[in-house]
Amino acid sequence: MQQKKQLSLFDLSMIVVSLVIGMGIFRTPVNVAAKAQIPELFYLAWFIGGFVAFCGALTYAEIGSRYPVTGGYYKIFSKAYHPSIAFAINCIVLISSAASVAAISIIGAEYLSKIILPVEMQNETYRVAIAIATILLFYLINLLGLKASSKTQNVLTIIKIGLILILICAIFFAETTQIITPVFKTANNTLPSWADYGKALGLCLIAVSFSYAGYAQTINFGGEVTEAKKVIPRSIIIGLTIIVILYMALNYVYVQVIGFEELKTAESIAAILASKIFGPAGFKMLSVIIFVSVMGYVNVNLLSNPRAMFAMGEEGALPKVFARMNKKEVISVSLTVFSLVAVVIIFFAKTFDKILNYTIFLESISMASSAATIFILRKRTANLDNKTIYTVPLYPILPVIFIAAYTFVAFSIYADDPNAALNGLYIFIGFLIIYFISKVFTRK
Repeated sequence: MQQKKQLSLFDLSMIVVSLVIGMGIFRTPVNVAAKAQIPELFYLAWFIGGFVAFCGALTYAEIGSRYPVTGGYYKIFSKAYHPSIAFAINCIVLISSAASVAAISIIGAEYLSKIILPVEMQNETYRVAIAIATILLFYLINLLGLKASSKTQNVLTIIKIGLILILICAIFFAETTQIITPVFKTANNTLPSWADYGKALGLCLIAVSFSYAGYAQTINFGGEVTEAKKVIPRSIIIGLTIIVILYMALNYVYVQVIGFEELKTAESIAAILASKIFGPAGFKMLSVIIFVSVMGYVNVNLLSNPRAMFAMGEEGALPKVFARMNKKEVISVSLTVFSLVAVVIIFFAKTFDKILNYTIFLESISMASSAATIFILRKRTANLDNKTIYTVPLYPILPVIFIAAYTFVAFSIYADDPNAALNGLYIFIGFLIIYFISKVFTRK
């Protein structure tokens, strides 16, 4: 069934912004500050993360321009490598994305529970209930169709951008904190070496990568975008430009207003900035708006990930039922299964920090390997007129930088949490085995 071209440049740009800006930027700066120990390393990590994101954005812009199909994040692996690799990687991506939705929903529930629940009810059980209710709400909205969910996404993304701009204004209304010069400490209390700084930077980039991740999934909408070969690259570049500017400005405000030492252990950092501007009422107001931004992240992932499952169903990597659409052209089975996976992860993980390393290690594998498909796609689509498609500048330097950066993050996670990394590899191998076993039964 051929899907309608319903998404414009504005729609897809807003999807890019919401795929990246969930709630991570309202929480991960605490993790980054704690690992960095000094402001210079803190800012460097966010700058490197932004630069790597641009390298990735330009790389995926060309991939999306060369291969504009629905469920593109699955189909580029199938076309460039092998359907088994596509199956394993995309199953990892789906679990990773579901884990991200779970993590972000929990953060939003933390904010909202502080203003709608009495103190005695502000515990893990009620936060989990709020997080699950959020996912179910947007599951129902997505069942209404792409037009309804994309328009909802536009509104939520505009609110999200407005929220961050309000928080940035704290620099003008609040007194800056007293500057205390932090000291980088090593495990042996010796003078830090370049290796110590490099290890700390790697740990910082774990949380930074989480905050910048997600935009690659824009290529899942290739089959539903008007003038896809032009719109996909433009939307990725526009979206990432907005994101990097907002992130760098907001992190500067965090340090200047909250204070770097306080930032290392702070809670509800966005609400702290709001209270600096609006007083006690600011905490409640921003907590509500932050929860709205969480809803945007949940909605956009319910938009994107089922499309990869749809592509897997089309090609037979998953049962054909996953490619089923209802009368409103909603990928209903895939949408339902993805939503259920996110809810199950909330039950098992329950806290943000437990999810982070696991999510980013799987994300690192998928991002590096998917970006590498550009080298194969260039050869196989060499017949295309370069005037009609986007080509990444400084090729192959930018794709190589992006791939190397995510490989470095993966090794950093292994050094910090070997179990998370090894479990990710075991899961990848497990999905490969599942794919080939399923093919044997299918042939029989």
